[in-house]
Amino acid sequence: MSFNIGLSGIRAASSDLNITGNNIANASTVGFKSSRAEFADVYSASILGTGSNAQGSGVVLDNVAQIFTQGNINYTENSLDLAINGNGFFVTSNNGALSYTRAGYFGTNQEGFIVNNNGERLQGYGVNAVTGRINEGVPTDLRVDTRAANPNRTSKVESTLNLNSTSVRPAAAQNAYDTAFATEYNAHLTANAVDAGNPTDAEMTAARAAAEPAALTAAREQARTGFDPSDSSTYNSSTSVNVYDSLGNAHVMTKYFVKTDANTWDMHVLIDGRNLAGVPATDPGFSNEPYELTFNSAGALTGGQVTAINDWQPLDANGQPAGAETQSLSLNLTGSSQYASSFGVTSVVQDGFTTGELAGLEIDDQGMLIARYTNGQTKTQGQLVLATFANQQGLKPLGDTAWAQSSASGEPVIGVPGTGTQGLVQSGALEQSNVDLSEMLINLIVAQRNYQANAKTIQTEDAVTQTIINLR
Repeated sequence: MSFNIGLSGIRAASSDLNITGNNIANASTVGFKSSRAEFADVYSASILGTGSNAQGSGVVLDNVAQIFTQGNINYTENSLDLAINGNGFFVTSNNGALSYTRAGYFGTNQEGFIVNNNGERLQGYGVNAVTGRINEGVPTDLRVDTRAANPNRTSKVESTLNLNSTSVRPAAAQNAYDTAFATEYNAHLTANAVDAGNPTDAEMTAARAAAEPAALTAAREQARTGFDPSDSSTYNSSTSVNVYDSLGNAHVMTKYFVKTDANTWDMHVLIDGRNLAGVPATDPGFSNEPYELTFNSAGALTGGQVTAINDWQPLDANGQPAGAETQSLSLNLTGSSQYASSFGVTSVVQDGFTTGELAGLEIDDQGMLIARYTNGQTKTQGQLVLATFANQQGLKPLGDTAWAQSSASGEPVIGVPGTGTQGLVQSGALEQSNVDLSEMLINLIVAQRNYQANAKTIQTEDAVTQTIINLR
């Protein structure tokens, strides 16, 4: 019996060496999980069980258990290299056959599908083409859409600015005001004062009150008719922003501000140097009806916060229709002010953008696949899923750092990263092997000693048997 006991020990030690050697061989394998040998003793037994003084019959390899502890995460230059920080496995499909892995070597194939280095497709949720939302349901092959991003026409422009309350009317408008005021003032005194050459205080106050409306009207008319975007003396301040038509063409919208009274300003809006009817500023027929802005005594904008521009026809550089559809947009100046400080724009937002080519891909910690485009926009193209199992030890190793579901592992629990017991995803990183080389080298020494000791058992049994055989 000692021969069999020693032989079983040698086999066990050999298995231990194989398992340890496999761990060492895969110390640099991404996503690899180390294994350990689990042994059990053997006793001779009958149908009624073992005796009270039963002797052992050796050892047997009871199980090869995999250790699913977290490996170190190393960062790479590839945004599609993925690592899982926590529980879970990436789900990949090979023509419908699912496997599970922690190795995050991913890229795209010629069809745009995200695949690992074995050509298996990464699984995740797609995006609804209409709503743009994730279709949470049955996982599918994740695919990168390399088509250009569609343009979006501008529908609103929001800006916040300050108009300098110490500004004065443009010179021509002020001259018109002074001339009209003097004319109306003198005319009123001539018609109403007892002695026009020596009016009383009350008569002068009444004359000023009568002259003011006409003077303001004259100043406003002169400011509007004299406005010339090429002559900075005809306006006080200006600011520009790009707006986009339905084809993604950029057009320069410029707002010019002209002070007409203490708390009143005219805002002229030009697009590509033309009024909203499309007449260029150099055309003799150019005119631009302004929008009126009013402020209260505290400097807050109280009138003209939102202005609608209707039926604007985008034109090209030659003044011809650009092929884009006629569109309307709104100008929102809510929050603007009139304080005694220099003109300044504190914020500007417009919701249009031109077409954009795919510039890069990103995956966030919740597995969202986000495409970046050259126009500065981003678009969600899907969300990868992770799988967890009630019994990871029950997974069946397939090689290539992958596992398959088995009856012992239970059904996979599919979910997105960061929910339930699922871990988070780290983009641009890979999870390294969890093999501890120091521990493995010590295991080699132990396995070697065990092998030698069991061989000694056989050698000793052989010597004892030889003694019996040599009896005469």
